[in-house]
Amino acid sequence: MAHNGLLQSDELYKYILETNVYPQEPEPLKEIRALTASHQLSFMGTSPDAGQMIEMLLKLTGAKKTLELGVYTGYSLLLTALTIPEDGKTVAIDVNREFYEIGKPVIDKTGVEHKINFIESEALPTLDKLLEDPDNKGSFDFVFIDADKINYLNYHEKVINLVKVNGIIVYDNTLWYGSVAKSEDLVPEALKEGRTSVLNFNKALAMDPRVKVSMAPLGDGITICRRVY
Repeated sequence: MAHNGLLQSDELYKYILETNVYPQEPEPLKEIRALTASHQLSFMGTSPDAGQMIEMLLKLTGAKKTLELGVYTGYSLLLTALTIPEDGKTVAIDVNREFYEIGKPVIDKTGVEHKINFIESEALPTLDKLLEDPDNKGSFDFVFIDADKINYLNYHEKVINLVKVNGIIVYDNTLWYGSVAKSEDLVPEALKEGRTSVLNFNKALAMDPRVKVSMAPLGDGITICRRVY
């Protein structure tokens, strides 16, 4: 399953990447992207245009303490570590360290590994553990979630208590290969479960008074949330 973004024209998406995204993409991120391209699950990687937006959000908010659910080979994790200040910290949670090891040599040689706390675990129990510490509540500046879609609502109920007021939560894949706008009978079987989860999540998020949201058609769709209270 190719990760070509949601634009109907491949040529237009290529133009955006080559004109606007790739020229400003740091070399270490290009390396991880190249390493990931040959992996059988490469479609799970963060798209570079979505990554560009994440970098801008990190800078605009002055994020220093961040959280990431779903690391895969580490593209978005390295982007975050490169963007936050030298004394910044990011907690990264993923069930599969083997995938993370694909990009880790690149991360190590950039000299930002001291900013990263990688936790190999299911996300929900780790989030519960973070919430047990009162100092963690309302302390994270920025959260990026690109994990299993079936648990997006569960993750939201946890991270809303970890991110600070006016902090940012970004959810990836919220347009789910464009399937959210298609009739269910036209959706490939492999996408149906994820589509249902994403549809329910998008509806719930739009009704959540604790956040203001903006959905951007970057990559596979990202939803940017600002915690209101």
